[in-house]
Amino acid sequence: MTTTQTDRTAQTDASRPATSVVVTGAAVLLPGADSVRALADGPAAGGAPVEPAAHVGKKGLRYKDRATQLGYALTAAALRDAGLLGADEKDGLSVPATSVGVVASSNFGNLDTVARALDTLREETVTGTSPMDLPNASSNVIASSAAIRYGLRGPNLMVCNGETSGLDAVHWAATMISAGRTDRVLVLGVEPDNEVVRKLLDGAHAVDGGAALVLESEAAAAERAATVRAVVGRYRRGAGDSAGNGRRWELPAHLGVASGAHGLLQVAAAVGLFDSGERGPVRAVAGTAADDASADLLLLAPRAA
Repeated sequence: MTTTQTDRTAQTDASRPATSVVVTGAAVLLPGADSVRALADGPAAGGAPVEPAAHVGKKGLRYKDRATQLGYALTAAALRDAGLLGADEKDGLSVPATSVGVVASSNFGNLDTVARALDTLREETVTGTSPMDLPNASSNVIASSAAIRYGLRGPNLMVCNGETSGLDAVHWAATMISAGRTDRVLVLGVEPDNEVVRKLLDGAHAVDGGAALVLESEAAAAERAATVRAVVGRYRRGAGDSAGNGRRWELPAHLGVASGAHGLLQVAAAVGLFDSGERGPVRAVAGTAADDASADLLLLAPRAA
């Protein structure tokens, strides 16, 4: 896609936050796409379901819901892509644990666990509940589980507020970094596909996967000589449709409803486009006039920073 003069004007300093926040790692796991470039190119239909155990092994997956398992796999892949985690999880992080926060986004995440727990309480009272299952009913289970498994001891936040959730998660991660609360944040967006979710979606299916990013302050990235993959630009949130400059990448319809993972997938696709040589800005958009709100985020190529 040709970058127009209008696109270039979007790369001015006005498009960037006061403290530059950059993307140094990105991961995608979807049926038909296991990399940011594959996502940017558009995954073909009919891809095999993601198997978390193939990415992180079977240990620790038992009793975890599908969304948390997918979150584990995405977290490991993004941390490794950013150079923060070795091939063996036992090696631990290459940076202080307190310097890495987590912001996760999911609207359907543990809905199946919550529904199952409520059914059990109604039919068998509290005596029928499983001590292994109830912890997974926490709304923060995806973010907290990723932090516990990978030793991420910075700020921890779960966002689940509808169509803008994914872009809001990126925004809050960037805000934490800009405010000096932490040096870097693992941002995770995941949505599982199961019978409970399909019932909520009136028969439609969810993406059954998602994306993860590592955001860092420009200074922190430079200190460890990390490769900058994208620069986080202007973020806007409001009611109704958003408008602005920059190329828009669209999620293929056959992948299903992305919901809380939608924003993260768009940012990951932007990284894939930049990795492939794209230099014009890419605009991630979530929500329409039919939703409670809309949001958009501008992503800039490293050389445009």
